[in-house]
Amino acid sequence: MSYFLLFFFLLYGGMHFYAYRKIAAAFSLAPWMSACLFLVMSVMVLMPVIIRLTERVGYEYPATVLAYTGYIWMGLIFLFFCISIVIDSYLSLINLLGFFTGRDLSRLALSGRSHLLVAVSCSVLASIYGYFDAKNIRTERVVIMSDKIPAGIGRLTVVQISDVHLGLIVGRQRLGRIVKEIKRVKPDILVSTGDLVDSQIDGLGTLVDQLKGINPKYGMFAVTGNHEYYAGISRALDFTRKAGFTVLSGESRAVAGIRVAGVDDPVAYSTGTGRKHEEANALGISAPGVFNLLLKHRPSLERDTRMRFDLQLSGHVHKGQIFPFNLVSWVFYPVASGLTHLPGQGSLYVSRGTGTWGPPIRFLAPPEITVIELMRPVASVRGSASGSLHLQSSRQRHSSWPQLSAEPVL
Repeated sequence: MSYFLLFFFLLYGGMHFYAYRKIAAAFSLAPWMSACLFLVMSVMVLMPVIIRLTERVGYEYPATVLAYTGYIWMGLIFLFFCISIVIDSYLSLINLLGFFTGRDLSRLALSGRSHLLVAVSCSVLASIYGYFDAKNIRTERVVIMSDKIPAGIGRLTVVQISDVHLGLIVGRQRLGRIVKEIKRVKPDILVSTGDLVDSQIDGLGTLVDQLKGINPKYGMFAVTGNHEYYAGISRALDFTRKAGFTVLSGESRAVAGIRVAGVDDPVAYSTGTGRKHEEANALGISAPGVFNLLLKHRPSLERDTRMRFDLQLSGHVHKGQIFPFNLVSWVFYPVASGLTHLPGQGSLYVSRGTGTWGPPIRFLAPPEITVIELMRPVASVRGSASGSLHLQSSRQRHSSWPQLSAEPVL
């Protein structure tokens, strides 16, 4: 966590310093104006800490106001930085072409103020679009045919939510829309693949009844994500259980003729609450013909267990949440959102996430709830070597899975 915070503030501070230099150069600010701008930028860099401290001492309303201000700004400054880098790259290319051709191409360049105006305008427009798109929850549907689904049941509807991040920004209103959509689907099983909460929990008690009202036929299951530990694992687990979820911590449950297994986020190991090899223990030795559903926050695979499950449900990466941050997350988790067929019998589904972390903005990575239909195939499509046949998905991907060597905290 210390390394993550150091990396975050170096990166975030660097973005602000870059923006500060662009603004100061564009307007030739007087010394006192430069000092004021530098002070404002410094406060905004520290705003995530200020928000957390304000919330911790019980000032929920001021913390909410600061959260909207600071995190919308975070989205804006990230987009401004990315757009400005693109413009700088264009200007560098113009200069190189002019140098090698010996021609004056200055008419194709942008002045400092024009550069700033284009970058600010584009980042504001993208942020406005992303703010409203973050509230527009999509329903992704996946159909998986498997001989392992009991004949007496035939079909199981599993709904996955992930990375809801209940807290100062994602609250009763947003959760109400999520719950309404889940109830419309009428799931047999509801699962949460981590980061259900993202605050000190103090103000979340009123949200318990909303989640308890879902009441799926075969129950609700959850695993921890990294943010449950940041918020305070004891209170996070207490909230999750009161909301009606059975928390799976390196264990499994037999449900409707299938087995649902779940593991803690790796942050648990650093806090001393996790157990080694808990994924292997959770999956154990599967009984022949039993469908194994693994809940795991991060979309990573363990060499010793990758052949023991039929479907792994994960989240964590948000598909970057704000493009092009997905290019950064790809470095650590090189997997597409949606369904990926793995070598062997299993598959992995990675949710884009249902809520938002930090900025209440999603740009080219809309939120989702996922409806997974587990169905027993008719006799005409039986006989695959693995016993499972993936028929369709709104976002299906097929690829070989690279080995991952790190589990960074994102």
